[in-house]
Amino acid sequence: MTPFYLLFFLVFFNIATSESKLTLDYYSKTCPRLQDIIRQVVTDKQIAASSTAAATLRLFFHDCMVNGCDGSILISSNAFNTAERDAEINLSLPGDGFDVITRAKTALELECPGVVSCADILALAARDLVTMVGGPYYNIRLGRKDGFISKASEAEAAMAKPTMPLTQIIKIFQSRGFNMQEMVALSGAHTIGFAHCKEFSKRLFNFSKKSDYDPTLYPKYAEGLRKLCENYTKDPTMSAFNDVMTPNKFDNMYYQNLQKGLGLLASDQAMAVDKRTKPYVDLYAANQTAFFQAFTHAIEKMSVYQVKTGKKGEVRHRCDAFNSLKT
Repeated sequence: MTPFYLLFFLVFFNIATSESKLTLDYYSKTCPRLQDIIRQVVTDKQIAASSTAAATLRLFFHDCMVNGCDGSILISSNAFNTAERDAEINLSLPGDGFDVITRAKTALELECPGVVSCADILALAARDLVTMVGGPYYNIRLGRKDGFISKASEAEAAMAKPTMPLTQIIKIFQSRGFNMQEMVALSGAHTIGFAHCKEFSKRLFNFSKKSDYDPTLYPKYAEGLRKLCENYTKDPTMSAFNDVMTPNKFDNMYYQNLQKGLGLLASDQAMAVDKRTKPYVDLYAANQTAFFQAFTHAIEKMSVYQVKTGKKGEVRHRCDAFNSLKT
């Protein structure tokens, strides 16, 4: 290789790596008050609406699992495109999650316009809210760009559903590079938040010829859910907490509930009995520190999944719309 081409290669390589590398201090010079502003916005929102933490964490998960953590879940549909957020599986995403990101973006555009991506805002907001409700603090490397694509059809194909067999869900996670333990740890996010009755109604009514409800449910729990959801077809907003014991606290109670037949979603309850996942459920039920360590590892890994950097993305002016109209 001649000196000229070697020099060209080194310059190009340095540019490419600098564009693609995420760092903890990415905005230290361009928006030094970033973390303080986001922390203040999410604190105010969580105090006003206690469902914000679970809503934002779920939003972050749904964003990352479809073509990576690029803020595509935040895009609104238009006449030319049905966006991810309008996929059937995403229609139940709580509005508080979208709202807190909008508020944070607005505050940051006043402080440092055109600098901080919506993808980074979502990642930071989810982390801060997890910590605020008792969960572990974990590092978020920054420098993501916002994606150029958001399609409902891709969300439907990519997301695991609570009615899927566990083997199918495992394959979905494995296809994204997550092993069994990481999948079980990420599922622990269900320690906060709620699910709509339609997502678990098959466990409650006409389950089989032998039983009206899923026999893996604790009987009194099943009875309570049946009463709660008896009119869910008329009122689709009917819902129940994922963690019936400590619904607003990020802890390991979710796993303890699974051991007792108090798991809300069929896919979650299956993890407590399947020999591939049961050892991790039992470990995290017995040891919250082990759960927090595993969750920290898994969500840090998820937070950098297929991120867009450099010219592969943009910094949106507003989080619900691409900077240029896609037709």
